[in-house]
Amino acid sequence: MVSRRTLGIMANEKLTTMAHDHGHSHGSHAPGGGPHPGPHSPGHHGHDHADIDWAGMAPLLEAEAELFSPLYTEALTWLARDVRDPGLVVDAGSGPGVLSCLLADAFPGARVVAVDGAEPLLERARARAARLGAADRFGTLAGELPGVLDELEYPADLLWASRSLHHLGDQRAGLAAFGRRLAPGGTLAILEGGLPLRFLPRDIGIGRPGLQARLNVLEEERFAEMRAGLPGTVAETEDWPGLLNAAGLKHTGSRSFLLDLPAPASDRVRAYLAVFLGRLREAQGDRLDAGDRAVLDRLLDPADEASIHRRPDVFLLAAHTVHTAVRPA
Repeated sequence: MVSRRTLGIMANEKLTTMAHDHGHSHGSHAPGGGPHPGPHSPGHHGHDHADIDWAGMAPLLEAEAELFSPLYTEALTWLARDVRDPGLVVDAGSGPGVLSCLLADAFPGARVVAVDGAEPLLERARARAARLGAADRFGTLAGELPGVLDELEYPADLLWASRSLHHLGDQRAGLAAFGRRLAPGGTLAILEGGLPLRFLPRDIGIGRPGLQARLNVLEEERFAEMRAGLPGTVAETEDWPGLLNAAGLKHTGSRSFLLDLPAPASDRVRAYLAVFLGRLREAQGDRLDAGDRAVLDRLLDPADEASIHRRPDVFLLAAHTVHTAVRPA
């Protein structure tokens, strides 16, 4: 008798080079718990992305995901306590494959398929898997979520979706579609929610105290605008356990995980935050008052002692929440 694990591996051998012209998958913005303006989270994209140079963005996306790898590793360790010996693991919205390879490490007996809408990012994912010695059980699939998951010939034992869901207009329907691609007893794990990224004290000694709180408000507004502009958008109370149950799954757990890198920040953290703030300044600077714009400019000036590059009080603190559910057997 052929085991489900063997079926999963056999069914997806050909996915390594398969690509489908379905556009791009969707996902989140820079890390932290809520919506963010910075570089996209590992493996996911915004919506007006036809002219985005994903090959050029890939190193930035990889660096971001690598910085947050301790948090993801902790989350996957928690997940692996209940998900035993999966045959097929799908990373829905994988980007350059940092998290996909962490999934391969967490589940060494599984076939892992990275799903994303940008082939240049999937090329990076395949290269990463090869460098880490996982190429023989690693595949990719290009296309738009959730429809592209129908290209999987066998159901998944674990489907991981890291901030891809909130870029689908109808999140309830998206959860149901994810659930349909699970094997009976299979697990859906979504990373949604948490707390906003923090990296500066309330009073940074320049400008009005509370700059980061004001930036968070802008991000909440931008996130709401993004959601409102999605095709077929449906307003939902973001009760993820309730939505998972409503999609015909059984919610089994929720847990938040921290990335806590205290001050003084490393050069790696400072470089990441400089990019984060630079993109925020570019995207939303016109929504700030003149005083806050001036403070952001100082934070971004490497020659300024008060900049993110040089100040001693820079840290990085983020919380991500993972929700799990199973498809009834």
